Amino acid sequence: MLEGKVAIITGATRGIGYMVAEKYLENSAKIAIFGSKKESVDKALGTLKEKGEVIGFYPNLNDPNEIKETFAKIKEIYGKIDILVNNAGVSDRKKLEEYTYDDFKKVIDINLNAVFNCSKEVLPYLKENGGVILNTSSVVSLYGQPSGCAYPASKSALNGLTKSLARELGKYNIRVNAVAPGIIKTDMVENLPKEMIEPLINNIPLKRIGTKEDVANAFLFLASDMASYISGAILSVDGAVII
Repeated sequence: MLEGKVAIITGATRGIGYMVAEKYLENSAKIAIFGSKKESVDKALGTLKEKGEVIGFYPNLNDPNEIKETFAKIKEIYGKIDILVNNAGVSDRKKLEEYTYDDFKKVIDINLNAVFNCSKEVLPYLKENGGVILNTSSVVSLYGQPSGCAYPASKSALNGLTKSLARELGKYNIRVNAVAPGIIKTDMVENLPKEMIEPLINNIPLKRIGTKEDVANAFLFLASDMASYISGAILSVDGAVII
């Protein structure tokens, strides 16, 4: 589904980002993965290289110059860039009275400002032949959460950025969409006690927790030509929690 495409995936050393990287390689894309540090990038490369052509970097996503230099290296290696997946993010569960301004800013910097930085710096490359920008949102962007207000705030803003860029960049044949996962079987969720998991499942109409592959499949579809007339969408992958 992605044969001949070159994709950049931020936050790709574990979790959903790693599964997206695997899925893209399985569908014949060449990819560049970004992580927060060299050790995690090297570890992910060690397994991903068995599946296809992949390179790795660890730029500071809040430093536009580092991003610009890294994108230029990727273009030099692969000859082009077709897809950007802005997946890097952090979550937070602090109560309002426990937040510091730096705590709040850290979440906004990674979940929103880094997406802006990467989208801005990839634009010259996507304008060459058209392309795709995909952002990782969350269903809490639509209904909030009882603590950790910075996270849903950042994801709500991300939805607005996604829709606005879709309208702005469509003239360049650049599609911009977001995937909003619900409760997904990550390491953190798998370690929750049964008495916490069962009520969560009972609130999901499909009566199961989503898998990382469920989410990665959405990223695959939206990156592919099968979604060539879809832009500005926030695709919920949540088992019908949000309708």
